[in-house]
Amino acid sequence: QVQLVESGGGSVQAGGSLRLSCAGSGYRNCMGWFRQAPGKEREGVATIYTVGGTTFYADSAQGRFTISRDNAKNTVYLQMNSLKPEDTAMYYCAARAVGWVSADCRTLGVSLFSGWGQGTQVTVSS
Repeated sequence: QVQLVESGGGSVQAGGSLRLSCAGSGYRNCMGWFRQAPGKEREGVATIYTVGGTTFYADSAQGRFTISRDNAKNTVYLQMNSLKPEDTAMYYCAARAVGWVSADCRTLGVSLFSGWGQGTQVTVSS
């Protein structure tokens, strides 16, 4: 069974930074970060094709967040800078196995991913 564990969340003021980590036996060649705010649907934030490191971002994350990976540690990271109150949410990572084309990892569809952990809470105050 796919198992992933997220960590690194916390409370910061607007403009601050956090670095999230995700590791576990569920590491696959396409890893994604997602978030879910209270009362809202879970949404994709960023994905990374771990074979070559190609990254894809939601518009809300572009330019502020950076997804990266350490294949030797089966770990994926999300560096979040210039945080805003609207970034407040539970953040999750998940995995999917895709083909040999990095573009296959572009889709941020929640239903395509598995291995959901318990998440890590990010709270940004104004």
